[in-house]
Amino acid sequence: MTFRLVRLLALAFLLAAGGRAVAQSFIQFNQYDPIGIDALRAYDPTLTGSGQVVAQPEADFNGPTNFEVNYNAYGVGQPVSKFIYISASGTAAGVFTNDVGAESSHADTVADNMYGTNAGTATGISTIYNYDANYFYNTLISGTVAIPARIVNQSFETTDDPIVDVTYDNYAATYDTLFISGAGDGGAVTEPGSMFNGIGVADYDGATSTGTTGENPAKPDITAPGGATSYSTPYVSGVALVLLQAATRGDAGAGTVSDASNALTLKALLLNGADKPGAGMQAWSNSPTTPLDLFYGTGIVNAYNSYMNLSAGEYGPSAALSGSIHSVTSTNYLPDEGWDLDTITNSGSPFLYTAQSNHYSFDLSSSVAPAFTLTATLTWFIHDGASSINLLDLYLYDETDGSLVNLSDTTDDNVQYLYVTGLAPGEYDLAVLKNGGESVDFNNGTVVSATETYALAYNFIAVPEPSTVSLLMPAGAAALLWRGKLRRGKSGGTWRGGSHS
Repeated sequence: MTFRLVRLLALAFLLAAGGRAVAQSFIQFNQYDPIGIDALRAYDPTLTGSGQVVAQPEADFNGPTNFEVNYNAYGVGQPVSKFIYISASGTAAGVFTNDVGAESSHADTVADNMYGTNAGTATGISTIYNYDANYFYNTLISGTVAIPARIVNQSFETTDDPIVDVTYDNYAATYDTLFISGAGDGGAVTEPGSMFNGIGVADYDGATSTGTTGENPAKPDITAPGGATSYSTPYVSGVALVLLQAATRGDAGAGTVSDASNALTLKALLLNGADKPGAGMQAWSNSPTTPLDLFYGTGIVNAYNSYMNLSAGEYGPSAALSGSIHSVTSTNYLPDEGWDLDTITNSGSPFLYTAQSNHYSFDLSSSVAPAFTLTATLTWFIHDGASSINLLDLYLYDETDGSLVNLSDTTDDNVQYLYVTGLAPGEYDLAVLKNGGESVDFNNGTVVSATETYALAYNFIAVPEPSTVSLLMPAGAAALLWRGKLRRGKSGGTWRGGSHS
């Protein structure tokens, strides 16, 4: 019996006996299930991306018209009835092979990692729109023609042309679409992986592009295995399809389907669930002005973590504040894990907006855990390309004395990210700030609107005493965290979608 099988049998037992909290201590990043998909399937075997639609545009690979997925290739194993092939002229066909194109071995490998029955993360999806990439961008995205998929996997690079990212950003904001693209296989991150409103994926065990300080926007966003970014990207896209399935079937609570399935929410949940790399790998690091690691982004995608964050539910702010940012004191405490899709609006006139902040309060003071790790991700859209950016910041305060614990305030990106370890039990205020100022900044030509929609995903994970998990730690595992031990705060807060259970 392999270690992999032993681990999964043990995980199934832990899930049955102890629920999320005990199981989480056993499924942190390791070489046997680096992206948490086995752990998620052990928790709920039905989470396969069932019923979801994906777009897979492919650049010509083996020849001038070779972009098609061979539905029956080794590892793909999906019926041809799920595929719609669309050529460079827009001609569509539902059979393979056909006169709109020919097979691409690159497309087959991408498909295998995303929805292939052998190794895919979203084996149950219903429809695959397999596009010629030139037609997809030049006619549909540039022409702002709505496509039938909410998740788009792009395992290709374009020539260095900033208008490509602007075009994708506009489309994503208009049609609430999540583009997940390879960062590139060396050098600078390339289009479309460098777009603001999508997710740029790096590869942690092969060729990959990495970011630089001051890059606008900061990329990559997240990391996965694969050997090259063409093949790490579809793992992330598959996890996104699984989250979309969970969101649309109501796993995040009744009445929250539209919020949970929003592209901003999905992006925040994917980034927030990422694991930090384990022993022997390049160390993950960040700072307030560089909140994403230049190699890993937020870390290595983890399907189990992101799903648990989604299923924790949506909670609105505990309080709002107009004026200078500082801590608020609130007894409207929220559960220690959750997410929110919300809006924030500046007061004042367009000539001089006043800063506005939404505050999320947490009471962890009665915990018996020695410490907590906070992970929080804030996402919002860039509108009309890079000419319009509403700058949002993310702060963590100690609510007891009002002191600032940590912050993320990059001005180069539309993602803010906090990863704070060693938090003592206490009361905390997680604050989203929409900066004030003039609506038109003549120094850099930006035009900032008064209102912005954002998604916030967060969790405070209790770190257990080492003796409580020592027998469960596989060799070489990263530091273990304890999920779900303090799922709810003292007095609830606003739960979008229903009453507290």
